[in-house]
Parts: sequence; structure tokens; C-alpha cells
Amino acid sequence: MGKVLIIGAGAVASVAAHKCCQNSDVFDEVVIASRTLSKCDALKKSIEDKNPETKSKITTAQIDANDVDALVKLLEIEKPDVCLHLALPYQDLTIMEACLKTQTPYVDTANFESLDDPYFNYEPQWALHQKFVDRNTMALLGSGFDPGVTGVFVAYAMKHHFDEIETIDILDCNAGDHGYPFATNFNPEINIREVTADGEYWENGDWKKTKPLEVKRVYDFPEIGERDMYLMYHEELESIAKNVPNLKCARFFMTFGESYLRHLFALKDVGMTSIEPIEFQGQKIVPLQFLKAVLPDPSTLGSRTKGKTNIGCIFTGKKDGKSKTYYIYNVCDHESSFREVGSQAVAYTTGVPAMIGASMVMQKIWNRAGVFNVENFDPDPFMEELNRWGLPWKESFNPMLVE
Repeated sequence: MGKVLIIGAGAVASVAAHKCCQNSDVFDEVVIASRTLSKCDALKKSIEDKNPETKSKITTAQIDANDVDALVKLLEIEKPDVCLHLALPYQDLTIMEACLKTQTPYVDTANFESLDDPYFNYEPQWALHQKFVDRNTMALLGSGFDPGVTGVFVAYAMKHHFDEIETIDILDCNAGDHGYPFATNFNPEINIREVTADGEYWENGDWKKTKPLEVKRVYDFPEIGERDMYLMYHEELESIAKNVPNLKCARFFMTFGESYLRHLFALKDVGMTSIEPIEFQGQKIVPLQFLKAVLPDPSTLGSRTKGKTNIGCIFTGKKDGKSKTYYIYNVCDHESSFREVGSQAVAYTTGVPAMIGASMVMQKIWNRAGVFNVENFDPDPFMEELNRWGLPWKESFNPMLVE
């Protein structure tokens, strides 16, 4: 069918590459490119060991994703049918610029974030919409789980279950236990910047702010049980508020254990989560980047992690003039994910939808020039692929609502 260029060789990229090679009828060529070529080669070997029957041709390349000229050269050499960006959100704009120059369809899983500003948003990427239209090229933003599948769930609810959606609560529960007193399940720098930022939610046409993790709720998650969860800002709220008409309220909650929070706020109190450079032994260092270097690498957590994740959306609204509630979610098992692709469920739940989004673009099932989020397209083919590729979804029509 075609060639995908995957930029990145971390935990999420590893899952996506494994799944692309499982889906070799669509991805008959897979190029894995990263700053460190040895990581790409190790990932190639992992795929070949776990899936020796794959029909996908796998090659590797070295690339600095901050270098637009180098990216353009790589894209011109490889001529991929889609570029799947799974490196860092700091690099969204450079990779998009290279894709514009080469008219290469672009897919990512996380919106742009500046190294100098912990706030992340879609505006810099949405601002490129007309340029992508003029180049007759497509960019699909946020095709992970949250954002990603949660947006597809929203589109599915709008299409099949509601005439009008009034409220959306996105609930992200990771009940996995890796045995460390403190570690992050994805890039520590990105994770800690998200968690220590102010909370934010959409209500009655405006954004409301809270202090970091100020709002706490307890929820009884299917197949997991009761967990503490906290209101946070998360990027899909921005696109959902834009794309769901007459929406009254949209919130995002994520679970955290006591040990994680205790260590996090202790580190914050002593300045270790700061992104402001400090002078140390004659050189400038960023405390958060140093902390990232001493924490466990998320890609090494898979073999240690037990338990499940549960991520989904609870909706209220109207259908045929009557009030309705609806809950759609996925439960993913850490140990099963590791057995299949060598990664824990947090990476799995992001990497699988990344592959599916790339396949939607590769096959032109989702095909429109410009910059779009997943909820801008027909959700049904994506929903079918979730069931096929390891993230089956479940429904409830009488869920417990969040206060």
C-alpha cells in the first residue's frame, strides 16, 4: 500500500512501529528515524524478533528533528506516503514545515509546546491550515489516545447517540504499578510540565482556571475500582470546545497515586521541576531536564508494570428531545501490552491510535487538505480499527456521573 516514515524511537514510537509492521497490508515499508540511530536499529531488531512473519520492509535513518533542511532532505530521499511524528511536541512545527515543503501528509499525537513555555496549545499548528490547503497536503493532529481516541469518541457520540451534547468529562485512569516510588509513564519532562500546570476547563463559552491539581474527585472505574482523580488542562479540550456546537462544559480528569504526588510536590518545592536555567559548576542547566536524566526511562517500565488503564468519555445531552447519558471507554492491560510489543499500556494506548491515524491518511479514508483534528472526520472506520488492533471499546448508558 505505501511507506510510513516514523520520526522518534521512544516508547510510543516503538508501539506504533510494531503495529505498523503487524498491519503490513497497509504499511509495506516502515522507516524509523531518530537522532540516535542505534535506537532505531534496536527497534527494528525488536520488531523482527517479535514479528518474523511481517511483510513490511523496515529501514532506519538518523535525523535531527529540529533541523528543517535535514528533514526535507530525508523526506525527499524516502518519499513516504505519510510522516508519523512521534518524537517531542517541541518539534511539531519544524516537522510540519518540512512536510509542507515536500507535500508530505503529516500525523502527530501531541500539540505544539515551546521549550520556554509550559503551556501547550493547537493555535500555532492550526495557523498553518491555509498553507497546507495551498499545498494540497493534509495534517492530522493528536492521533494518540488522549488526545486522539477521546476525540474520535466525541465524534462517534455526536454521530450516533446525541442530537446535542451538553457536557463531556474525559477520565484517564492508570492503575498500573511499576514498583518505583516515583517514575513517569511517558517522557518525564512533558509529563511533569503537564501535571504542575494550572488546571483549566471549558464552561459556558469560556475557559475557567484552577490551581494545579486543586480539584479532586473519586471515581469507580470499570474493571479497576475507585481511584482519586484530579482536574487538569489537556489539549483535546481545546479542539473539542471548538468542534462541538453549544457545548456547556468540558473537563479532563487524570488519576494519580499518593506516592507520585508526594514526590512530585516535594521536587517542585525544591525547584527540581523548574524550566528556568540555573548556573551549576560553570554551566547552565535546566532542573527539569536534569531530573528527567535521573528518573527511570519510561521505555524500561514495561517489564515491571502490572495492572490496567481505563480511559474514556462520559457525555450528557439530548437525543430526540430526551435527556441521555453515555459512557464509552477502553481498558488496557499493562502485562498484555508488554507481551505483545514490549511496552507498557500507556505507550500502547498512544502508539496504536497513532498507527490507525496514519493508516486513515495513508488509505485516504480521511483525506482533506489542511490541518485537522480527529473529531473533524467520520469516526466509524477508526472505531472499527480500534477493535481490530488491540484497543476494544465498551459502552455504558447509565454511568455514574462526575460531580
